Amino acid sequence: MSPASQPSFRLHPGSPDSPVLLHVPHGSRTVPGDVRGGIVLDDSALERELDHITDAHTAELAARAADSAVCATARPWRFVNSLSRLVVDPERFPDDREEMRAVGMGAVYTRTTHRAPLRAPDVDQRPLLERYFHPYAQAMTEAVDARIAATGRAVVVDVHSYPTAPLPYELHGTGPRPAICLGTDPFHTPPELRALAEEAFAGFGSTGLDSPFAGTYVPLKHYGTDRCVTALMIEIRRDTYMTEPGGPAGPGLDALAGALAELVSRL
Repeated sequence: MSPASQPSFRLHPGSPDSPVLLHVPHGSRTVPGDVRGGIVLDDSALERELDHITDAHTAELAARAADSAVCATARPWRFVNSLSRLVVDPERFPDDREEMRAVGMGAVYTRTTHRAPLRAPDVDQRPLLERYFHPYAQAMTEAVDARIAATGRAVVVDVHSYPTAPLPYELHGTGPRPAICLGTDPFHTPPELRALAEEAFAGFGSTGLDSPFAGTYVPLKHYGTDRCVTALMIEIRRDTYMTEPGGPAGPGLDALAGALAELVSRL
């Protein structure tokens, strides 16, 4: 837990010449105290939920990849969420376009990974959206705009992880669960970006597309209209690098950081 003054995100500078923005939206367990008051789980149940819902060690993975960039001009920028996705999920649509609203996991979650109550079903979501979601979205938009202004393009690489076994909240949990799932978008993920990622992560046994999770994150300002913004989501199956759920990282983290650094350098 943390005080309400905890910043909700941080932009870590990279090379002025790099178009790459590593986005880490789900790696934190931090829930401000005033937000905690609206969550109906007791403390032990909340810790268990954080074990399941948090993309553990992904911020460290992105940092190691940035530090491993083959040259200074390849060092990517990093946009990291400092708060848990149980506060708000910055990658959801904030309206009825979001399919995860069907299981109570839109921009503001009302259900857990096991579909149990997380918040009151009639909670007023507007204060959380105004305080956390919209400022995050605006800052991410500005970060993408800055990469376009500096380099003529922006490449958003989302860094996620997912559990080895499907959880009840998953809408598409019956499909393949490869070691590396690449989430793509028909407009923002060109074939060459996908191919570079497949090559960079080829050593992890299996790489698949859009299963069990699909899509990419692109700021709404650019979404579906701006070819200067390309994007890819990297979903890493957790048994490749950590003890589940919510346990320590293992040696796989270094290998994954090396693969991500290789991808970033090629971009």
